[in-house]
Amino acid sequence: MDEINSLVKNETGLTEEKIYAYDKLSEEDKKQVELIMNDVKVGDSNGVIQYGVGAQSDIANFSDKMLEDVRAKDSGYVGDILTDLMVKVKDTDVNGLIKEDPLENIPIIGKLVDKTKKFLSKYQKVENQIDEITEKLDKERMILLKDVVMFDNLFEKNTECIHNLDLYIIAGNRKIEELKTKDLPELEAKANQSGDPLDAQKVADMHDFIDRFEKKVHDLKLTRTVAIQTAPQIRFIQSGNKALVDKIQSSILNTIPLWKSQITLALGIAKQKGALDLQKQVTETTNELLKKNSEMLKTNTIEIAKENEKGIVEIETLKKVNDDLITTIEETIKISEEGRAKRKEVENELVNIENDLKNKLTIAKK
Repeated sequence: MDEINSLVKNETGLTEEKIYAYDKLSEEDKKQVELIMNDVKVGDSNGVIQYGVGAQSDIANFSDKMLEDVRAKDSGYVGDILTDLMVKVKDTDVNGLIKEDPLENIPIIGKLVDKTKKFLSKYQKVENQIDEITEKLDKERMILLKDVVMFDNLFEKNTECIHNLDLYIIAGNRKIEELKTKDLPELEAKANQSGDPLDAQKVADMHDFIDRFEKKVHDLKLTRTVAIQTAPQIRFIQSGNKALVDKIQSSILNTIPLWKSQITLALGIAKQKGALDLQKQVTETTNELLKKNSEMLKTNTIEIAKENEKGIVEIETLKKVNDDLITTIEETIKISEEGRAKRKEVENELVNIENDLKNKLTIAKK
């Protein structure tokens, strides 16, 4: 941009005489101006038409070349690639590693859910896509870097064209001044003195030549203005390319590595969380087991102590057994006495029966 500021500064607030000052030229440029002036042939209509055409053609060819290069480079393509890159990065949901999946709480199904494996699979796919995008970005970066150099060359070429136009304009101005102050007055004086119509025609031809030459020099000045305006346009385009290069380099060297490092950290955190959850489960299970064992130990110890304090046979049992034994003995005695009494009665009855039988038999014998 310093070159542009210099050009603009040199063009601002200056008269045409100062812009196209012959005295400010180097000795080499002054010699070139003299050569250009000597090539101008008065009365050569074709020479006027061709005057400065080479410098103007350089500007035209240069402008076509720049337009062709700009059209061939689709900066929107780079923007699309960068946008695609951001979409791929955002598509990788790191929070999904940390958030709890509702399916994990469902028995059996929860065991089939492995967020880390699912995330790694998705990350691997996205990473491959991003690597491909990175390769495209790097290729575009190299193209843009070449364009930056190309625009430097174009700027130098444009500056050279402006310088050549300046030489032709200065030479043209000096030639016109020479024709007006020397050649034309001489022709006018000769025509006035001779009164010859041919001499008068030469004066008219000189006026026409000077007029056409002035128009040609004016065209060169317009061409020069176009070249002056082209200089900042070149730098603006070049600056845009540099900005794109910086953006691409930032994405390749900063954004993508940062994304990958954050993914690595997220995976580490997820694994830590998994290990922590497992440790919590182990701790809870251990505590629950200790509590249950403690309760069982307490119950068994108390029961054992109670049993240990008891005799082999409890006194209540002995009392009951004794009562039952006494009752049994008493009942047995009672039953025995009753049986004895019954047998006594039966014996008496048998004696009676026997006596009755004997009596009956005695009576029968008589």
